Amino acid sequence: MSDFPKDFVWGVSTSSYQIEGAWDEDGKGRSIWDTFSHTPGKIAKGHTGDEACDHYHRYGEDIALMKELGVSAYRFSTAWARIFPNGSGKPNRKGRDFYDKLIDDLLEAGIAPWLCFYHWDLPQALQDKGGWTNRDITHWFTDYAAYTAEQYGDRVDHFAMLNEPNVVALLGHLLGIHAPGLQDIAAYAASVHHLNLAQGETLLRLREMNSAWQLGTVLNMQPIHPKNDTEEDAQAAALFDAVWNRNFADPLFKGRYPEQTQGMMDPFIHDGDLDKTQQPLDFFGLNLYSRTLIQSDNSLLGMGQAPPPEDAELTDMAWEIYPEALFEQLMELKNGYGNPDIYVTENGAAFPDELRDEEVDDPKRVAFYRDYLLSAQRALEEGANLKGYFAWTLLDNFEWAEGYTKRFGLVHVDFKTQERTPKRSFEWFAEVISEGEVPEENSDEQ
Repeated sequence: MSDFPKDFVWGVSTSSYQIEGAWDEDGKGRSIWDTFSHTPGKIAKGHTGDEACDHYHRYGEDIALMKELGVSAYRFSTAWARIFPNGSGKPNRKGRDFYDKLIDDLLEAGIAPWLCFYHWDLPQALQDKGGWTNRDITHWFTDYAAYTAEQYGDRVDHFAMLNEPNVVALLGHLLGIHAPGLQDIAAYAASVHHLNLAQGETLLRLREMNSAWQLGTVLNMQPIHPKNDTEEDAQAAALFDAVWNRNFADPLFKGRYPEQTQGMMDPFIHDGDLDKTQQPLDFFGLNLYSRTLIQSDNSLLGMGQAPPPEDAELTDMAWEIYPEALFEQLMELKNGYGNPDIYVTENGAAFPDELRDEEVDDPKRVAFYRDYLLSAQRALEEGANLKGYFAWTLLDNFEWAEGYTKRFGLVHVDFKTQERTPKRSFEWFAEVISEGEVPEENSDEQ
């Protein structure tokens, strides 16, 4: 058995667009994901997040599930367009009241709310002005975050600025497979810098407002390995590491962009910007699912993702199950980025779960969590400042471009009836939380 510290934080994470539904209720404005999901051909099977898990109306039921699970913290995101329908201007009282009730009920259940200001659902009104490619967004975002923190900061101690800005930039502005669906390398570079700058300016503003708040941010980072042992693949992997990981970690921790992307970023950097992007954090959120293999190719950037090894075990997302990735990434944060206080804020796996006789047996998910948690435990023993772990995710939900075809939840959701059914992995994770230790063997898999 492997023990975690007594004060280790156990939690679950969700995001507003993926679970809330109520996409046009109570004065909420349209977000870029409302627009994108309503565009034919963008989402698997034509799905949208219009209803999602109906968390907007069923949050009490979901809090009860979290209490049953035994978590001490819940990371969620506020929908910017629910609080400011036009992105700025007059706030929406009913939207603000929803999060008031959510936070109060979480606290009553003994669960600490960890609020993330941005999990990809930009107000469409701001996208119409250029969104993350418009430098003015740094001020729009800071004002929104400051207002939100002011409303809830008497009860919320932990605020995360952004969730996975690299996904916003790369998948949303270069590859076009996420909202807003752009395919433009200049839009990618502009969005990278403006996300980093907005994050830094918001950290500065909030720290001035209340020095007692615990302020952080959340990056998706993962080890980038060359597919083959060649100089060409090594250089390609180093470039992708810069694009995916270091374009966001380096400005935050080191006040600079990596050498490989500096020329791309220079046109968007103003004097003093990199002083603002480099900010101290009270906590760093790490989202990690796997590693990426990269090989050189003849594309615009001279690199491409290689398929996993033929013998690799994959999740339903076709992501390689590679627990060593979590250890590697935690150690890189320790050795290369000053060993910040780290919380794994997303880690989990999608599998094609089936509800049978009102039960969902998901031994592959149990094995995934066990192996990744053991990897995290190993990094902790090697000196990484790992303080907590948030599973992704509480509920099966709207999985972005995959719609409802991929299930990550500890709780099965019937999207026709909205009935929730805890899976076997829910019970297993509850036991881990209760005992503070992870069984190295699992009889359920035999």
